[in-house]
Amino acid sequence: MVTHNHSDFLVIGSGIAGLSFALKAAKLGSVTIVTKKEHKDSNTNYAQGGIAAVWDSADTYEQHVQDTLNAGAGLCDENAVRTMVQEGPDKIEELIEWGVRFSKDNNGSNDYALSREGGHSHSRILHYKDITGWEIERALVEAVKKNPNITLLENHMAVDLITEHHTQHAVDVDELHCFGAYVLEGGTGQVRPYTARNTMLCSGGAARAYLHSTNPEIATGDGIAMAYRAGAVLANLEFVQFHPTLFYNPGNESFLISEAVRGYGAKLLTVAGDRFMPGYDERAELAPRDIVARAIDAEMKKSGEPYVLLDITHKDGGDVKERFPNIYEHCLEHKYDLTSEPIPVVPAAHYVCGGIEVDLDGRTNIDGLFVIGEASCTGVHGANRLASNSLLEAVVFADRAARYIADCQGQWIDVPVEQIPEWDDRGTENAEEWVLVSHDRQELQELMWDYVGIIRSNVRLKRALRRVLVINEEVEDFYRRTKVTSKLLELRNLAAVSYLMIRSAMERKESRGLHYTTDYPDPVESENTNTVIQRHARPWNTTK
Repeated sequence: MVTHNHSDFLVIGSGIAGLSFALKAAKLGSVTIVTKKEHKDSNTNYAQGGIAAVWDSADTYEQHVQDTLNAGAGLCDENAVRTMVQEGPDKIEELIEWGVRFSKDNNGSNDYALSREGGHSHSRILHYKDITGWEIERALVEAVKKNPNITLLENHMAVDLITEHHTQHAVDVDELHCFGAYVLEGGTGQVRPYTARNTMLCSGGAARAYLHSTNPEIATGDGIAMAYRAGAVLANLEFVQFHPTLFYNPGNESFLISEAVRGYGAKLLTVAGDRFMPGYDERAELAPRDIVARAIDAEMKKSGEPYVLLDITHKDGGDVKERFPNIYEHCLEHKYDLTSEPIPVVPAAHYVCGGIEVDLDGRTNIDGLFVIGEASCTGVHGANRLASNSLLEAVVFADRAARYIADCQGQWIDVPVEQIPEWDDRGTENAEEWVLVSHDRQELQELMWDYVGIIRSNVRLKRALRRVLVINEEVEDFYRRTKVTSKLLELRNLAAVSYLMIRSAMERKESRGLHYTTDYPDPVESENTNTVIQRHARPWNTTK
């Protein structure tokens, strides 16, 4: 007999997208949230800058829309952008009602302090000091833990989505349905089916495919890889945003220097002390991230230095400490005083603009499977995400998905529980083999950084593809023959997502937004379309 966990909703991931959706889904039925580490380990928790929205009476929806479209380099879905911008302020009001504390102005008023970041024509970033993501996560987790309809399971990692391929062992199915996921339980090491009438993937991005990343260790593209294996449509995975300013501190855990620091007035300098951004873009340090990241990369190549400098010493030191207390303290711990000396920074992989293709209600091509947050591709970000739009996208489309599901409550999927097989974990672990396979993660990250990074070329992409296919084969072979662990699952997913990113990059014969290739250095109008990938064959080894 199959032992399983069944609920109306299975939510995979515990960032702003998953938690805000869960709070709304709990009004409709039982919710199980599985998160592979602790709830605080998410890209949301790492978000420093804030959440963008039209909040000031001097700002307009149209300005926010145009800023987003401009950043997206012609590839945004304008309808999705307008939906996000127009519905955004109400969703922020909900965050405030859930207990999120955004910073207020120091002028004696009760107005929220609004900052400005690169690509924005107006100050519209609501924030909580320089730890906005932490504050949002805190408030949402507190609300979730108080809700009796929600069960939050930490240290539970989804292995693969359950579809007809498991219930019927079918190779070709006319219409796929998702019945939940097989989940590795951290406490027992067992894999069990977690079934649900609605499955929500909000498992975050995949920037840990790169050697240098601003993301937490868990950002290994799990949801994107699982959805691909199940037969979901993916789009635009070649567009990986590199944040321009990661604190350069070799040998230590990465630390992001928020774009808000540049919005506050910080300048970028060469190691020799020369300001360079005005020579690349009239918006200088406030240009969109792809432009700033490429400029830094170019200056590093010119000088041979491993970093550039970020200088905010011309601003009042007390004000800087008050606005960026977390960043100030972190730099001080590593012997840099942000208020009196420039700090070393480098670009790092930050955000995946593509993902699992969804409509405006979070629906995929697999019935019963919804995706929101960084794992999704709504069309909002196009070829380059505008700063601080990601948290806004998450709450807007979480709300839309919840409303759609509520309207279709009578059509929820009936899960064929009796047809879902138990997980077959036959196989033995070979410690010596794992030592060899585990090295593939480092090799993956290095080849992605060297060949699929800020600057690409046909030669680099072909070389990366050859090696990543070998790594996928090695990892899949080991996966088939052994019990699963979280480390093995992460490696498997990283290998799959790296392949998908490379394949997507090879298909785009132009440079646009975040994808820059020396072989096609200019945008081409005929290429101004989504790069779509879908796996049509039977999913990879989904029941071992």
